[in-house]
Amino acid sequence: MEGAAMILIELAWRFALVSAIAFGGATAVIPEMHRFLVEQNHWIDDTTFAALFAISQASPGPNVLFVALFGWQVAGFAGALVSTLAMCGPSSLCALAFEHYTGAHRDARWMTIIRRALAPVTIGLLMATGATLAQGADHSIATVALTIATVAVGLSTRLNPLWLIAAGAAIGVLGYA
Repeated sequence: MEGAAMILIELAWRFALVSAIAFGGATAVIPEMHRFLVEQNHWIDDTTFAALFAISQASPGPNVLFVALFGWQVAGFAGALVSTLAMCGPSSLCALAFEHYTGAHRDARWMTIIRRALAPVTIGLLMATGATLAQGADHSIATVALTIATVAVGLSTRLNPLWLIAAGAAIGVLGYA
């Protein structure tokens, strides 16, 4: 097979795999995406990875948009299509099957146990995502300080995160980042 076809097959396989463990949504598996896109295959660099994620989160639409951007960066339109279908397909089918099966057993003890067991898994995956994105985006003392301040403010107050985004934008415009 040609190189382009092999890349599309690899994208489909990898995104389908991470789809299967994406408890908490697609952002929960950003570290694994980073590992295979940046570290293992060198298809995207750290800065581009963080920028594509930031662009996708600032854009209107589904929060899984970054998967299409990653695929586009690696293999153009075909990469975007394959990555999105591979990321959304398996997890959607699993969710539908799970919902269908468990709908009649919502109050069962085993359902409560599963929900409680998945909560720390989701939190851990999301914390790993934050660390991975910070490593790709924090290149100065100002950006490291902003990241730490954002986490502290986000955890300790009910301040709207848009204010924190505005602060980051102001720091960038002023040339401190």
